[in-house]
Parts: sequence; C-alpha cells; structure tokens
Amino acid sequence: MTDFPEAIGTASEGGLFARAISRRQGKANIDDTGHFEEGACLNCGTELTGDYCHVCGQKAHLHRTLSAVGHDLVHGVLHLDGKLWKTLPMLAWWPGVLTRRYIDGQRADFVSPMAMFLFSVFLMFAVFQAVGITTPTDFENPVSTSQRRAMEAKSVFQQRLSALEEDQTAERAELEEKIAGIDVAIAAIGKGEDFSYENPEGGLTYQSITLTGIDRIDKGVVEKWRKHPELMLYKLQSNSYKFSWLLIPLSLPFVWLLFAWKRRFKAYDHAIFVTYSLAFMSLMFIVLSLLGKIGVAPIWLFTIFTTLAPVHLYRHLKGTYDLSRFSAVWRLLALLFAINIVIVLFLQILLLLGAF
Repeated sequence: MTDFPEAIGTASEGGLFARAISRRQGKANIDDTGHFEEGACLNCGTELTGDYCHVCGQKAHLHRTLSAVGHDLVHGVLHLDGKLWKTLPMLAWWPGVLTRRYIDGQRADFVSPMAMFLFSVFLMFAVFQAVGITTPTDFENPVSTSQRRAMEAKSVFQQRLSALEEDQTAERAELEEKIAGIDVAIAAIGKGEDFSYENPEGGLTYQSITLTGIDRIDKGVVEKWRKHPELMLYKLQSNSYKFSWLLIPLSLPFVWLLFAWKRRFKAYDHAIFVTYSLAFMSLMFIVLSLLGKIGVAPIWLFTIFTTLAPVHLYRHLKGTYDLSRFSAVWRLLALLFAINIVIVLFLQILLLLGAF
C-alpha cells in the first residue's frame, strides 16, 4: 500500500482526537442514554433556538455514546453522512440532473463532486488491493527480455552461417554483418539506448526510447525502468493514487472545447461535470472488479464496461447541458476520443513523476 491511505487515516484520526480534546464552553447534564440535555450551545454558550447554533454552527443535540463515536468515525473519514445515499442513486441513474442541480445551487442533499471523487478513488484502490489487482512483482525485466530476444536472433543467424559452404562468401558476409548488428544492438539495450537489428523473419526490430524528447529526462526514466522495473511499477501505482486528481484539469480543456460557443456554460460547470463523471467511473471499476472476483468472465466485464460507460456519459452530457439527442451523440463521440488523449497524457505524467 502507499502513504495515501495512511494520510487519510492520519487525517481522520487527527480530526477525531481534535474533537475529543476540544474544550466545551457551555455545560449540560447527561441523561441515562448518554444524550446531552442542553439549553445553550455547548461550544459558545448561545441560547439554542433550532437544530444548530445560529452563532457558531455547532449541532444543538449532541450524544456521548458508542454509536456517536461510530458516526463521528464515518463522518470524520468521509464527511458524507446521509448525503451519500441520496447522491449515489442520482449519480447512477440521473447524473445530468444531479450535476445540473448542484451547479444551480441545490447542494444541501448531495455530496460535493470533489468529496465524491476522493471517496470513490480511495475506495477503488482499496478494493483493487483487496481483490488482488496490484502491480506484479514476478515479471521478467524488460531489458533482459530485449537482450534475450536479440540473442535468439543472433543464434539463428549463427546456425545459418555454420550451414553455409566455404565458397558462399557473399552469403557469409551478409550473415556476419547481421550478427555484428545484433551485437551492437545488445550493447545499446544494456545502456538504455535506442536500438535496431534485423531479425530472422525479415524486417527490423526497432525500439526508440523517447518520452518527452528531452534527453536528460528520457534517459533518467529509462535508466530507472531498466534497473528497477518492479520499483517503478510500484511508484506508478502509488502516483496514480496521489495524482488521480490531475485527470480533472487534464479533461477540462476538452470539455470546454465542446461548448466553447455556448457562453452560458462556464468552466465551473465543466469542472462539476468532469468530477462527477470520474467519480462514477471509479465506482463502476469497483463493481466490475468485485464481479471479476466472484467469477464473472472477462468478456462479460468488458461488455458491461463498453456498454455502460458510453451510455452513462451520454445521459450525463444530455442532462447537464440540456442537449438534443444529436448534440449529445456527437459530443459523446468527441469526448470518447478525448478520453484516450487524457489517459495517455496522464500516464506520461506518472512516468515522469516516477523519475524523480
């Protein structure tokens, strides 16, 4: 696991400790069930006239029971309360209505987009760990694999060379040249450099080690992947936890372009749309991973994903922006293409972060 769940736990633990040792400015008796019998706010002493203090905002009716500790734990970690059970059905079936209502200011009953996103991402990676979806540790070093394949190609050419007659000088020279080219490629592979060589099946085997075009960065990333691929995969997974929020700013420009000529839709609208969409996709990955764990075939999981994801995105677009069917469809197709670009950009950022 990474320090991301630890950070969540530390933050919630700190919040609970803070609540436990916070001073009360008011006093009240406690009845036999563990409930305070308060007539004034226990925090600031103001006379209570409703469910919350109108001066400091603290709840009017507090409890000193074990069930209250459990409630504080859930609230301290997730800050979701009962809003989660109102938000989830809306997010699943009426995502456009949820997003539009939130944008228009109807927020008391719903979990905020960012809280929903953080909750779903944290839960997704926790479930991934629980069902065994994690970075592999028993794989062959990619550098060793490239060198092995090059050695196999060299062995084939050497066998062909040994089968030639002494007077076949032209063929010998050609094969010796190919073997020498493989030796150069093997040396380049060991240094983490670009390489190419002719393989026995015909054509060239070529690999270009270029991520950004900036030699210093590219060499640094390649060198670390060459020496410690298992560590780099772990860092890739760790960074995907920590920097999953980057998907939001990476997606915003593409959504903005879809509505650039519609001035009534602002960047804020797009941010809410993107964040709720990402939260739903994370929750869908949770469900699919659990279905896979209980034995649902991968082909069915793929079918569910490739059907449900576009349909949900279509409904989300149509409802949020009040689009006609045609407008929603062409924007959906454009957005599906943009999603691939966003994923590539996100992975490249993760690779670069892993170099430092």
